[in-house]
Amino acid sequence: MKKLPSDDSLKINRTLVTLREMVLDKLRSAILNFQLLPGDRLVERDLCERLGVSRTSVREALRHLESEGLVEFDGNRGPRVAVITLEDARDIYELRCALEGLIVQLFTLNAKPKDIRALERALQENQKVLKNGNLQQVLDSVQGFYEVLLEGAGNQVAATQLRQLQARISYLRATSVTQANRRSSSNQEMERIVDAIKSGDPHAAHQASVDHVRAAAKVALEYLRTQQGEDSEIREFITPIALQEPRIGR
Repeated sequence: MKKLPSDDSLKINRTLVTLREMVLDKLRSAILNFQLLPGDRLVERDLCERLGVSRTSVREALRHLESEGLVEFDGNRGPRVAVITLEDARDIYELRCALEGLIVQLFTLNAKPKDIRALERALQENQKVLKNGNLQQVLDSVQGFYEVLLEGAGNQVAATQLRQLQARISYLRATSVTQANRRSSSNQEMERIVDAIKSGDPHAAHQASVDHVRAAAKVALEYLRTQQGEDSEIREFITPIALQEPRIGR
C-alpha cells in the first residue's frame, strides 16, 4: 500500500471547546454560583433536559466533578452536590496557609520584573472586579491573580497541589466573598501581599498571605457552621512558620 503524502487532516484545532468541556463548565459554575446547593441530587435525566445534551456527556462531567471534590456519589442514590463539612473546610484552609505562604515567599525570591508587573496588573483587575463584578467574575479574577503567583514562584509541585484543590478552594472562596464586607477586606489583604512582594521581604509576604487565608477562613467557617447547624468547636488550624533560611541550596 502506497503511503499518502502528509497533510493537515490530523491536526487538532485547539481553539474549539468540546461539548464535554462546555457541560463541565456549566455544571461547575452552577455549583460555585449556588444554583445547585450542597446535598442537591443530580439526576442525569433532568440535567440532560436542562443542558440539552446526552446522558454520556452529563455522566462524564459528573465524574470529573467528583475528582474535583464538587460532586459525590452516594451509593444507590446516585450523585449529589458534595457537602464540604466544617472539618473539610478547616483542613483545606490549613493546607492553603502552608502552600500559598510558601508560594508567595518563593515568588518574592524568584520572580522576575515581568512577573511582578503581571501580578500588579492582576491585582488591578481584581480590584475592579471585586468592586463591581458578579460572583463568577470575582472567582475568575482571583484565580488569575493566583495563577501569576504559581507561575512566578518556580515550584511546580506546590503549584500542582494547589491546582488539584482549586475547585473546592473556589467553592469556599465563593462562600466567603458573598458575605458582608468581605470583598473590600479581601482587596486590602491582597494589596498587602503585593506590597510585601514588591518590597522584597519574603517573610512579610508570607505573613500577608497567611493573614489573608485566615481572614477568609474565619468568614467561611462561621457561615458553614451556621448553615450546617454545628455547635461543636473544630480544631484551630496551625499557622505555618515562614522559612528562616529561604536560600537553602543556593
